[in-house]
Amino acid sequence: MNLSFISSFLFTLVLVWNQVQYSQLVGSWQLIHFDGIAKIVHSPQYQNATPNEKASMDARIKFRLENTVYQFEEGDVLKFTDFENQTIVQKEVKIELTEGNMLVIHEEKGDRLAKIVEFSEDKMVLQPISQNASTGKLTFQRIKK
Repeated sequence: MNLSFISSFLFTLVLVWNQVQYSQLVGSWQLIHFDGIAKIVHSPQYQNATPNEKASMDARIKFRLENTVYQFEEGDVLKFTDFENQTIVQKEVKIELTEGNMLVIHEEKGDRLAKIVEFSEDKMVLQPISQNASTGKLTFQRIKK
């Protein structure tokens, strides 16, 4: 019985210890890698493209990475760039960090979910949770001021 209690206590301690705190997220984060982009680069369409077509795709990929920034602010606010109809738009939404390192992003069109699967002072990896499971992970690097 004592062993069961100790095991439960240690498991709970590990869950609490691994929980990211919202204050750790506060700041700016630059997208540096997206699994979806890696799939494009390894696709037959990309591999068989002409040099001009590849250059065009590379420019769009670079543009997307450079222009995807998440700004976590005090008060559970997330400001971020998004793409709608090939146009960059700035959004500001309320956000929650729930148990299990789940981010709940409250948007006008409905809530979006993402799990923080890796986190350090300078790196954050998000796994979007959606019906389209093939979206892949997003890797962000903290922007130093």
